[in-house]
Order: sequence, then structure tokens, then C-alpha cells
Amino acid sequence: MKMKKAFIGLTLLFMIVPGIAKSANYIHPFAKNDRGTILADWKFTRQHVIKGSIDEGSLMIEDVSKHGNDLEMVTIGDPSSPEIKNVIQWSEEDYHDHDGAESLKFDNKKNALSGRYFKTKKDAPINSEKFDNGFTIEAIFKLPSKMNTNNGLGLFSRQGKAADLKKMDGDTKLLSALTVSSDQKIHWTSHPNNLNYNVSNWSRALNADEWYHLAVVNDGSETTLTLNNISDYGESEKVVGIAGLTGKGWNIGASEWGNKLDKLFEGNIEEIRIANKALTKKEWLVKDSRDDKPFEGTNIALPILTNKKNYNFVFIPDTQKYSSQNPEIFNSQMNWIANNTKKNHIIMNTFVGDIVDGDTEKQWQNSLAAISILDKQHIPYMMAAGNHDYAPGNPFLTHYGPKRFQHKEYYKGSSRSGYSSYAIAKAGSYHYLVLIVDMQNLHKDLQWAKDVLDRNQDKPTILVSHDIIFPHVKKNETIAAESANGRLIWNELVKDHNQVFMTVNGHYFGIAHQVKQNTSGNDVIQMVVNYQSDYRGGNGWLRLVEFNEKKNQLFFRTYSPYVDDMTKKERTYIDYKFLTDANNSFILDWDFKRRFFFK
Repeated sequence: MKMKKAFIGLTLLFMIVPGIAKSANYIHPFAKNDRGTILADWKFTRQHVIKGSIDEGSLMIEDVSKHGNDLEMVTIGDPSSPEIKNVIQWSEEDYHDHDGAESLKFDNKKNALSGRYFKTKKDAPINSEKFDNGFTIEAIFKLPSKMNTNNGLGLFSRQGKAADLKKMDGDTKLLSALTVSSDQKIHWTSHPNNLNYNVSNWSRALNADEWYHLAVVNDGSETTLTLNNISDYGESEKVVGIAGLTGKGWNIGASEWGNKLDKLFEGNIEEIRIANKALTKKEWLVKDSRDDKPFEGTNIALPILTNKKNYNFVFIPDTQKYSSQNPEIFNSQMNWIANNTKKNHIIMNTFVGDIVDGDTEKQWQNSLAAISILDKQHIPYMMAAGNHDYAPGNPFLTHYGPKRFQHKEYYKGSSRSGYSSYAIAKAGSYHYLVLIVDMQNLHKDLQWAKDVLDRNQDKPTILVSHDIIFPHVKKNETIAAESANGRLIWNELVKDHNQVFMTVNGHYFGIAHQVKQNTSGNDVIQMVVNYQSDYRGGNGWLRLVEFNEKKNQLFFRTYSPYVDDMTKKERTYIDYKFLTDANNSFILDWDFKRRFFFK
């Protein structure tokens, strides 16, 4: 984040008004709070070292709030090991890119024999704090340019485990932890004082080598997690306080599991601050934090259908975070589809899988409430299952199996497993076939899918499965790469079946597309569309493909009815109706008569 102009202005002010510069050493220039509400404030700079050194492993960092919650360095493994030397270092980097400012750079490695972190000293008052009136935990940090988050990273945690407090539901082997998950999302999970189980908040996926301001805020009832001024998943259920154990403190740069260190941190930490109430945004360490590279988009009203003779196919990316966290976004998508199918000539709506995030009745019911909107208005749709949808008892089949579709005119049948299916729909000059090939039952359903294709060689076909291609970054460019399942699908169902002109999948974080040639020398478009790791689990984005037979073009656009419903005041800096970058908005020339002439 770059705020050099703001810094220059403050520097001039410090030169003009005596005493301001000195006080700024103790209170962040963007935060003005009642000192009594701040229980602990750790600034990781040389200026706030009480004693000791990194080399000796004896470094102590003062609590700037002056409440006595000082930190002491902890070394695990052999302190004389060569690998321990650079595990923690002073860095000239900071959030605002100020000259002379500092942070601490952690370089703990997965499975290393040695590592370092900090903990509150034994008699620190915050060790016994219960936070019944609310809390605000803020962190200013950056992940490294080459992230190794396969096992996750521990940023901040309360020592101990819930089982020791007789809290026997949920994750009993931890109390509270602020971690970076293996898919690079911030996860705050905590056992509150009023519940017997832990409650979680999540963020979107983080970028490498980018500074973030994080605020976990509890107002005495609900908890929100805000990352760079965006609260991705709204409020939690009612939670009061943070449960703690007598004699236990807090870890910085580490998390615990079962009273043992679980994950250490890798990256930079500039500051962590804790208040005993819910601070407003105006009181936060950073007032208006923003991502370095937000999405490219526009809120200009653009037509979904550019010619009344054109028609659209809609693909619904992984909805799992809507079912688990933001059902209102799921409802917004389905309401828009239901109300705009006729107006925008939508032929078929296809879900690419991962309808839910986990096998809970609440999540299935959230998905059913949304998808049933389509049923009530007789809107055509088909559904692929994803890896999160499989569970004992086959709940996907219970809710979205053949029985749900058997009376729909466009539906033509399912495989013996029940997971693969197909539909035929008339649009423009053609009858299109939409073929769902299940991810888990791919080998079992392969011959069934071949038979469907062999019986329908005259129908342009879109093949949808949860796992086909994935985004791969090569030389700073995102390209499409083929998964093992995708390779099998291409070899067995696509390359020799000339009528298959498009494949669509989800599953992998991100977006990409490519055009390949089949054995007949004809183009096959392949897309992966999945926004679950982004803002609010996808921010309601849908992938639409407009077919223009007159101009021989396919227009691919990414649209969010959820954002479209927002007022201008409600929208944040990342809320766009349409995404406009090259992977989200593009046009392909498409000679319909030549491509759809099948021998």
C-alpha cells in the first residue's frame, strides 16, 4: 500500500508543531482512541524493544499501551542450529512504505526442526481477560512473496484447548486462533464464553507480497472479520467474549492445537493491537485500507442481450460459500435468473458443482431455498456435483438427483449412478445438448456419457464437470492447465466427439480459458470459473455466454446481480456489476455454420 503523500503531509506537520512527532511514536497516526480501551499494542520495531536481541533469542517487545502485556521471544528446537539464524529478522518494509519504518519478518518453514515466535509474559494482565463486553483485534501484516501455506500459518492465538474448559463440541483442541489457511484465507475461530463450541469467521484469499489491515470486531454479541475494509461474510451467530484458561497467555506468530504448537508464521508483522470493546472504523489503526490490485470492473449499465435474436447460456460458479456463509447472495443470483430468463433469452443455467461447503442440513436448506426459486418459475437448469457435495447417504442425490428433474421437459436422463445427466434445449438455429459428467463417478459413468454423445452427434454439446482445467501462472500470465480428470475427459469424451464445442468447470480457485483443437481440427472452448476464494465467496458473479449467430461471435461476460442490487452508498471499492479483465470479459469469433456442421 502506498500512502507517501499522506506521510509527507504528516512529516511537515511534525516539523511545524513541536511534540507531535514524539507522541506519534506511541499512537498510530491513523488511530485516535481512548487509551483505556486498548489492552495491548505491540509494534514490531527496534524502538519498542525492551531488552535482548534476536541473535540471542532473548528479544522482548514492549506493550505500547503501557498495560504490562509485554512479549518475549520463544525459540523451539535447537537454538544453535544454523537455520534459526534468519527465522526472525528486522525489515525496513511497512504497510505505508514509510522511510525508516520497520516490521518483523518471520521466516518459519514447514517441518523445520527450529522456529521462533512470541508469547505474552507469564503475568501479563491480558492473559486473564475474558472480553465479555466485546473486543477488537487488529493486525497489520504481509504474506511473503513465495508463500508456503500448505499447512497454513499461525498469526495469533490463545494458549490452551477447549477440552480443558469442558467445552466438548466443535474443535476441542484449541481455544482461539487467527490463522492463514492452506488456501490463503484468514480464519478466526474462537470458543466464546457463552457457547460450548467454537465459532468461525473467514476472509477471501490473500495475495502474496501484499500488506493487509485486519480487524476482528465483536460488539458483545456478533463478530465480524474485516480485511482491507471488506467484511466478506457478514456477522457470526451470537457470541460473547473469548474463553481463556488460568495460567495461559497468548501467542504471536504461532497457533496451538492440543496444547502443542501447530503452525508458525511466515511473512511480516508490523503491529497487533487488542481493545476491550468494538472499535469503530474511524478508530482503527488504518481508516481506509485497500487491496493493491482489486478486480477490474465497471458499474456502468451494460446490456446482457445485445440483440433480441441472440441467446444466453449461464454458468453458476461454485456456490459453497453462499450456502455456508452468504445465502442472501445465492438468493440474489437465483432471483435475477428467474426474473430475467425471458428478457435476456437465457436457454439454460448450469451449476458447475460444490453447491454446499459441507454436509450440514443448514447448508443444504440454504441451497434449496435459493434453487427452488428457479423451480417455482419453471426456469431450466442442470446441476453438477462437486467434491464438497459428496457425503454418506448421498445428500446431493436426495436433493438434486434424477427425481428432481424427471418431470422437466428439457431433461433427458441420468446415468446409473444418478450423478451424471443430460438435457436438450432449442436455441436459435440449433438444439443444444448440455452433458453433466460427474467428477467422482467419472470412470463409472464414462461409457454412459459416450453413449449419450454417440446418440446425439448432430447436437452442439456443452460438457460440464466439476474438475477439468485449472488456472496456472506461468511467467506472470494465467493460463489454463489440464487436470488428470480433465485429460481423461478430453481423451475419451471431447477430442473425438466433434459436437462437443465447450467444456466448463469449477473446483479450482480462479478463472482461465483456452481454445483447443479436436481431432477434426475444430475449436473447443474450455473455461474454469470459480470465485469462491474471492470477495464474499464470489460476490454473486455469474458467467454468461451470449451466442450471436448473425455476427458469428460468442460474448463471454461476468455479471453480479447481487452488486447490481446495491445502492451506490453500499458498494465498496471492489463491488462491480461487471468484471472487465481479459479472463472475465472477452469475445471469440465463432463460425456457427462451419463449426456446427457435423459429419
